[in-house]
Amino acid sequence: MIAQMLLKNKEKSTYKEDSVGEKPIRSVAKALSWRVVGTLDTLIVSYFIVGEIEMASLIASVDFLTKMVLYFFHERFWNTIKWGKGKNK
Repeated sequence: MIAQMLLKNKEKSTYKEDSVGEKPIRSVAKALSWRVVGTLDTLIVSYFIVGEIEMASLIASVDFLTKMVLYFFHERFWNTIKWGKGKNK
């Protein structure tokens, strides 16, 4: 689903902006960058807990995929809420 959005963005560069002027592709980029940081943390913590790099890598991989998708939708949801924003459009 996210990959489809990236491909569509290459085909046409006019994504509808939300109320704060962010396009969904920005949420994808933010989700990816945050997940890299989060996955490294998960990998290290998992390794210390289980003591096996293979198992820690598996845990970190699953964590990366599931949390990236969850973060994307969380971000898009919060962009619809006007509370705490400066000027409302």
